[in-house]
Parts: sequence; structure tokens; C-alpha cells
Amino acid sequence: MVSINIAYLYYGSAVCTAIGGILHLIIVPNAMNFNINNAIFFLVAGIAQLFWVLPMIKRWGRMWYVVGIVGTVALIVIWAITRIPDNPITGRGGSISEMSIAVEIFQIAYVIITGIILAKERVGKPQVIKEER
Repeated sequence: MVSINIAYLYYGSAVCTAIGGILHLIIVPNAMNFNINNAIFFLVAGIAQLFWVLPMIKRWGRMWYVVGIVGTVALIVIWAITRIPDNPITGRGGSISEMSIAVEIFQIAYVIITGIILAKERVGKPQVIKEER
């Protein structure tokens, strides 16, 4: 079994969410030419993902990691839904570009790595045994 220093997992997770955020921000100028709502969505998602580097690097704790996973999974689900023809969000199927594939790869990597962090933290903590009186 391969042993990985948990610090590398935190850095890897932070890098994945940062790259996802940067790629979302790169999409903003192009999206502004077509749909301001999409541009705002990509801007907010990118800023949120860049912010999420802090909880990972500073190790803010389990709640922050879970919220990061849930938010990132929501972004992945929204992306998947908007690729379906006649979807309820855009009404048409979006294209799948190299940029969107890259964003999704880094987001999925973030979810996996942060999930491993949660699992390792859970295993590493001693169980509290309550005494009955």
C-alpha cells in the first residue's frame, strides 16, 4: 500500500480547485459576448473556487471540505445537465470544448482528493468513548 504525506493531498486539492477557478475566470470574457448571465455565473464560480484554496491550504476543517465538495459537485452536475439537449437550464445542449473538459477534470480531481482527505482525517482521529453513569 502506498503511503502519501497528507500535506500533499491538501496542496493537490488546493491546486485543483485553483486551476478550476482560473479556467472559469478565463471563460468570462468570451461568455460576456454571448450571455451576461453565463459570464456572471463563471465569474462567481471562479472566484469561489479561488477562495476555496484557503480552506484547503490552511486546513480549516471538515465542514469546509464538505461544503467545497458539495459546491464542486453542484458545478459538475450543472455542467452535465447543460450538455443534454432540451435541458431545463438552457433549453439546448451545450458543446463540449477542451476548456470545459479541463475544468471538469480538475473539479473531479478536487472532489476525489478532498474525499480522500476526509477519509484520512476520520481514520486518524481517535474515537471518543462515552461513559455511562
